[in-house]
Amino acid sequence: MRLSLLSKSAFSFAALTFCFAVVLETKPAAASFSVVADGLDNVRGLSFGPDGSLYVTEAGVGGDQLCAPSINVPNQIDCIGTSGAVTRIKDGKQERVLTGLPSRALSPTNVQGIGANDIQFDAAGNPYLLIGLAANVNYNNTPLNSPNFGELYKVDFNTGALASIADISSYEIATNPSGIFPNGDVASNPYSFTIAGDTAYIANAAGNDVLSVKLDGSNLTKVIALAGQTITNPIPPSPHAPPNQVREIEVASVPTGVAIGPDQALYISQLTGVPFPEGKASIFRVGSDGKTTVYADGFTQLTDLTFDTEGNLYALQYANQSYLKGNFDASLIQIAPDGTRRTLLSGNGLESATALTIGPDGAVYVSSKGDRPGVGQVLRIDPKAKVPESSSALGVLAFGALGVGSYLKRKHR
Repeated sequence: MRLSLLSKSAFSFAALTFCFAVVLETKPAAASFSVVADGLDNVRGLSFGPDGSLYVTEAGVGGDQLCAPSINVPNQIDCIGTSGAVTRIKDGKQERVLTGLPSRALSPTNVQGIGANDIQFDAAGNPYLLIGLAANVNYNNTPLNSPNFGELYKVDFNTGALASIADISSYEIATNPSGIFPNGDVASNPYSFTIAGDTAYIANAAGNDVLSVKLDGSNLTKVIALAGQTITNPIPPSPHAPPNQVREIEVASVPTGVAIGPDQALYISQLTGVPFPEGKASIFRVGSDGKTTVYADGFTQLTDLTFDTEGNLYALQYANQSYLKGNFDASLIQIAPDGTRRTLLSGNGLESATALTIGPDGAVYVSSKGDRPGVGQVLRIDPKAKVPESSSALGVLAFGALGVGSYLKRKHR
C-alpha cells in the first residue's frame, strides 16, 4: 500500500500545542531478525493467544463489489470484497483460520487495504477482532455474506462466528458529525485496541479519539479526543503562490496504538496527518484523573506501542522519514523506564511497519510491509540482542490505510 494523499484544498487540520518538544538522539541498529510469517495481504495487528499461537490480522485486498471513486486517492477506484482474514502461526505453520472478512482496497492494485485491523485476547483467552472502516455508514457498504465494517467483534474460532460488541463507526457519525466528508463519508477507522480487565480501549485513527467499551457491549464512550498541532508547512509554496500564502498549517493527531502501562495509565501513539511532519509525533499518557501529558516525543508517524514485563515501552515507526519522501524503512525503538531510547532495528528489512506485540519469549513481533498485498511479513526481533550502532538523529515515520482521519479536522463534543 502507498499512503494516499488529497489536495490541500480537500482537507483541514485540528490544532494542538505541545507543552514542549525534546529532540533526542538515538542510534540506528542493524539487529538480526527472523521472519515468522510471509505472504500476508495488507498485514496489520497481531497478538498471542492462550495456546501460545500468534494470531495476525490481514486487511485483505478488497474485491469486485461496490466499486466507487476512492475517497483517499483522486482518480482511482476503491472496491469491496471478503478477502480479509486472520492468520495463525503455530509450531512454525502459517494458516488462515478465519476468512471472509470485509475488505476495501484500491483497484486493481489491491493496496491501501482497510479491514481486519487488530486482534486481542481477554484474560480468559477469548479472542476479539477489530474491523476498520473509512467509508460511508449512511448506506450499506458491507459485502455479501460478510460482517460489517467499523465494529468490534467477539470471535469463535471453532465455528467462525462473530458477535458484535460495539459499532464504532455508527457511534462516531452520531457523536462526531463534523468528521464527515462533504459527500457523506464518515471519518472513522478504528485501527487498534487493547483490553484491560473487562474493558476494551480503541484507537480510532480517522476519528482522532480513543473510545472504551465493556466487553459485554455496554458503556461505549469516548475516553479522549486528541487535538492536532500547528506547524510550519514543510512543503515549500509554489513559485506562483501569492506572497501572503499562509505557512502555518494544522495537522491532525491520528491516534494509532493504545497500551496500559505499568502505572495503569493509558498510553497512546500518534501518527500525525498530512504532510507527515518529521519529529512531531508523540506518545501521550492519560492518567486515572483524565489528565493528558506527553510521555515521549520527537517521533515521526507512530503506528503502535506496547510495554514488556520490565516496564520498557516499545514504539513502532511506520517509516523513518516523512511519507512524502518515499522511503519506507521503519524502526522499532525501545524506551526504558528512565527515558533512555535504543533503536532495536531500523530499516534492514523492516519497512512500512504497522503493528507490534510482545511474545511469551520476550521477543518483539512486528508486522512489516503492511502497506500492500502478498508480501506482508511478521518479524521476530530480540530486544536483548547486542548490535553495532552508529550515531544518528532519531528516525521517525508515516503510515497508510489509517483512513480519512489523517486528513480532516475533527470537532469533538
